[in-house]
Amino acid sequence: MGSASFHHTPVLPSEVLAALSPQADGHYLDCTVGGGGHSRLILAAGGYLTAIDRDGTALAAAQETLAPWGDHVAFWQGNFAHFQPPPDTRYDGVLADLGVSSPQLDQPHRGFSFRDDGDLDMRMDRDQDFTAADVVNTYAEADLADVLFTYGEERYARRIAKAIGRSRPFSSTKDLADTITHAVPPAYRYGRIHPATRTFQALRIVVNQELDSLSEWLTRVPHWLKPHGVVVVISFHSLEDRLVKNAFRNDPRLEVVTKKPLTATPEEQQCNPRSRSAKLRVARYAATASSSAQVL
Repeated sequence: MGSASFHHTPVLPSEVLAALSPQADGHYLDCTVGGGGHSRLILAAGGYLTAIDRDGTALAAAQETLAPWGDHVAFWQGNFAHFQPPPDTRYDGVLADLGVSSPQLDQPHRGFSFRDDGDLDMRMDRDQDFTAADVVNTYAEADLADVLFTYGEERYARRIAKAIGRSRPFSSTKDLADTITHAVPPAYRYGRIHPATRTFQALRIVVNQELDSLSEWLTRVPHWLKPHGVVVVISFHSLEDRLVKNAFRNDPRLEVVTKKPLTATPEEQQCNPRSRSAKLRVARYAATASSSAQVL
């Protein structure tokens, strides 16, 4: 899949550039490059960039998109929490745009969306074996309810888990979404968001161990920053945002730049609906922090 079919409009682009303030001699790290939307803007402003993604399809698209910058950009495939910067390398800015990208949602076979029929997959890294079907079809009902409540903040977690238990095995996203829809009360069924939204979020988080990875990454990323370097995180639900807010606030190596998260303007929300739930937080590596600390 080339970059043309993996087009992804970056959220909060002006806010990201303002926070990173890319310089011609700067070195930046995009931990979730996706199709390369934010990275393209950073490179156009100047400097060097390392691009990371777990999704090989996304990384291939980013390589195509960012090819004009030649050796100013390097690529690494894997979980950003497991990244190891080269020896003695620190960054002027680090960016993480969390969650699933629009191209991933738009590919039914990836299983991220309940709006089109596809396999119950939801893997960011297609090389791993564990899929959403494993969670849905093998977890005990009580454990499945805990997953939906904890990671989806789903108020009807027990009802949905019970309905899934009666109807499994599942292999398609449409069958699962239909079962969820019929398991919840009518008022919830026709509410502001699709009744399967929170369940699909919970399954995706568990399949990809997203919160565990984010927590680990947040402890490591300050070590990767130069003095006065900044870390920028865009989150899309409260579980992510809470982790980021607390990590920035409680880490003595960091100074919080955004007391409250930045959100998209009404104009951007109109043009890019994905931006409606986006929250951007920024922290700076404190000048008083030891510049000789080990890079983890």
